[in-house]
Amino acid sequence: MNENIFRILAALILFTGIGISSYFRRKADRDTGEKISRKVDGSVTMTVIKIGGLILWLSPLVYLINPSWMAWSKIGLPEWVRWLGVGIGILCVPGIYWLFSSIGSGISPTSGTRQQHVLSTKGPYKWIRHPLYTFGSSLIISFGMMADNWFIAVLGILAFIGMAMRTPKEEANLIEKFGDEYREYMKRTGRYLPKLF
Repeated sequence: MNENIFRILAALILFTGIGISSYFRRKADRDTGEKISRKVDGSVTMTVIKIGGLILWLSPLVYLINPSWMAWSKIGLPEWVRWLGVGIGILCVPGIYWLFSSIGSGISPTSGTRQQHVLSTKGPYKWIRHPLYTFGSSLIISFGMMADNWFIAVLGILAFIGMAMRTPKEEANLIEKFGDEYREYMKRTGRYLPKLF
């Protein structure tokens, strides 16, 4: 299969996801009139997030510009696995739209909450407390599959681990803001995947 087909599909999926995220984040800033301070997460955490984020976003761009620059991390996946990555990526895009349209102006770039934040329990938030972490990391992992690149896939896994490490602080902030309402919400929802029982 021609590498360019996977590059085109990976670019369309990635940039559509980024476009949706950017639109809703800017809209939340406009609608609320507030910018969330990144100090809430601490300077060390924010430094790690910035450096990790730079590597996370530059690696797919390098692949899209010239796959040979990322040849050192090529896996040699069977074509069907790469097509599975395309399928997962395609499923992530409406998932990303669904979660952003469900949380609305409550989206925040940090573990802090907006002053007018209302607890979202609709859309994917009906079953999962942190669908952004699930869909976002799945999108990057699927990109690694499409690109046949272990480094990009590992970055998706590391991004998820990093977000998972930040989740307790985020949930503590939500408990502080919403109290028992959030505690009850935690009982009936899964953190990253729906509760089965």
